Amino acid sequence: MQQLEARLKVRLLNRTTRQVTVTADGAAYYERTSRVLNDLEDIEASMGNAQANPSGRLRVDVGTSVARLIVIPALPEFYRRYPDIQVDLGVTDRPVDLISDNVDCVIRGGELVEQSLVARRVGNMRLVTVAAPSYLREHGTPQHPSELEFDGHRTVNYFSTRTGRPYPHVFERDGEKLELSGRYRLAVNEANAHTAAVLAGLGVSQVALFGAAPHLRSGELVQVLADWTRPAIPLHIVYPPNRHVSAKVRAFVEWVVDLFEAQDHVRA
Repeated sequence: MQQLEARLKVRLLNRTTRQVTVTADGAAYYERTSRVLNDLEDIEASMGNAQANPSGRLRVDVGTSVARLIVIPALPEFYRRYPDIQVDLGVTDRPVDLISDNVDCVIRGGELVEQSLVARRVGNMRLVTVAAPSYLREHGTPQHPSELEFDGHRTVNYFSTRTGRPYPHVFERDGEKLELSGRYRLAVNEANAHTAAVLAGLGVSQVALFGAAPHLRSGELVQVLADWTRPAIPLHIVYPPNRHVSAKVRAFVEWVVDLFEAQDHVRA
């Protein structure tokens, strides 16, 4: 280690008689070299027999509801097809930086803001406006979206982890478009908690149809304002453009495309 520090002319570790800690330069050196080693592993894995039998560690990041309801239940089939791929699955609704976080690919909803990334559209997240029966018994059923800002109604909102601001509820009908914040008592920033709050009768909200469908069938949720729609949110699988697309990444991307094509509520 001392020889490496002498060659680089920087201190990588702080040493005392009691402990050894990594310096900022040491952390940066580790991050960059680990990325290079991962790229080298990807290149080697993509050669020869690896094309037919992808292998290695794959770092993927997925939103919470997509992970719980779509990706994770289907992973046994993925592993039957690709038994030698090891998946590190990050599950969060917080956007990640693919480069700095050393992530191979992500599945995310919404319009793309980073145009330098490679994105493949895999589906559309359709949303429905719903409430719990307990909420409707107490507050009544809204007949127009504007009632969510008046007349004693409440909403459950979803806020951005980047800005801290709630996303608006969007309603469209016959060329008319409304964006309403509503009168919310609770805002959350995680999809499963969002659905749980609506199920608890805390307010009206717009949730993904693939997550709401079982609760609509069971009667735990009721669709309201059904004659108003919300534009679907595009779903993409995204990966960095400056990385050699290894066999394992290509295998996962193609599997995700097939997986989402088989889902009625998110099919593109």
